[in-house]
Amino acid sequence: MTQEITTPSPDRVAPRPAARVVPITVEPPAPAPAPPPPIREWPALDLDGPEFDPILAGLMREGPLTRIRLPHGEGWAWLATRHDDVKLITNDPRFSRTEVTRRQVTRLAPHFKPRPGSLAWADQPDHNRLRRPIAGAFTVGAMKRLRPRAQELLDPLVDAVLRDGPPADLVERVLEPFPIAVVAEVMGVSASDREQVHTWTRQIISMCGGAEAADRAKEGMYGWIAATIRARRGSTGEDVLSRLGAAVGRGDISEEEAVGLAGPLQIGGEAVTHNVGQMLHLLLTRPELMARMRQRPDERGPVLEELLRHIPHRSTVGLARIALEDVELRGVRIAAGDPVYVSYLAANRDPAVFPAPDTIDPDRDPNPHLAFGNGPHYCTGAVLARLQTGLLVDTLLDRLPGLRLAVPPDQVAWRRRTMIRGPRSLPVAW
Repeated sequence: MTQEITTPSPDRVAPRPAARVVPITVEPPAPAPAPPPPIREWPALDLDGPEFDPILAGLMREGPLTRIRLPHGEGWAWLATRHDDVKLITNDPRFSRTEVTRRQVTRLAPHFKPRPGSLAWADQPDHNRLRRPIAGAFTVGAMKRLRPRAQELLDPLVDAVLRDGPPADLVERVLEPFPIAVVAEVMGVSASDREQVHTWTRQIISMCGGAEAADRAKEGMYGWIAATIRARRGSTGEDVLSRLGAAVGRGDISEEEAVGLAGPLQIGGEAVTHNVGQMLHLLLTRPELMARMRQRPDERGPVLEELLRHIPHRSTVGLARIALEDVELRGVRIAAGDPVYVSYLAANRDPAVFPAPDTIDPDRDPNPHLAFGNGPHYCTGAVLARLQTGLLVDTLLDRLPGLRLAVPPDQVAWRRRTMIRGPRSLPVAW
């Protein structure tokens, strides 16, 4: 049987549409997100001398952003160590200090009870509102007016050292009492209250005694501050406590905020003692540096700035911030809610900004160190600290021309279990 094949007539054939060329785009697979860096435990090491923290040095080598866990608090936090990143984070409103007060982030201090009014925990615009009443007490002009009085407070201390003869512990005889007296002068602390205020301050910044001892000291100091501010409402005095009393009287700030402002300012005087102790230790153990300071006294200022950059002011890190939104930094995603620390010590050793960063270079120029912080939280008392530092070093070097350590360098006792590093004693002869 034959199969019949029929062909449609031409008029029945449907026209074939023109072929369309549809481009096909093949997207490359999205790169897998980089795994977060490991969490590094960071205990507070008891280091002898102005040695740079080896744990921090290791974190700097690992990368610009690492993750750390400190001895107290909860969880982990990012750590930024590069100079540019530290400046960005500390000047960026996306990173909040206030938010930390609602959290128990990982931290060095065993105790954590921020007080309302503290500049350390204020974000803008509250920060400017709180800082305004006290700003006039820390201007360059105010410090110039203070300088003769500060010298008057220092000279009798050095007189007594010279009168009693060597050896002498510079920490006990000069480096502790002088900043206490100057800060008391600026704050408006009466002579009869100064020793008690200093006792409270030492306990607050120490990690010895635990949270209970620190809380007792805080209650004592803050109670005294509150009573003093209350007594100075309406005052026209130029000291800090009088300025705060007047601001409370005007209704610019609350009494609770005034107390929160005054406490850290009072405590901050302790830093000068230990920073200058470290500077003098370096001068007394580096003859070439001491010779430079003695031979070129008019050029001491830049050398002191270099020493401020170089010395390790504190153990681990200071106060955290919280990211308020997702932030990408150096290819790393910092998620909203993540705690972030910056290390000013690491930033001051960033080789991209400071060539040969571990070397003390008395001619370093420029020297954009961050020893006093950065951004809105730049140290309120920075001008005061520089004034005291310069007076201490100038007076001791000029009046004790043969100044030297009275013990071998490895026998100098350094502070233990403390947030602010420095020699516990500095025995000298001349």
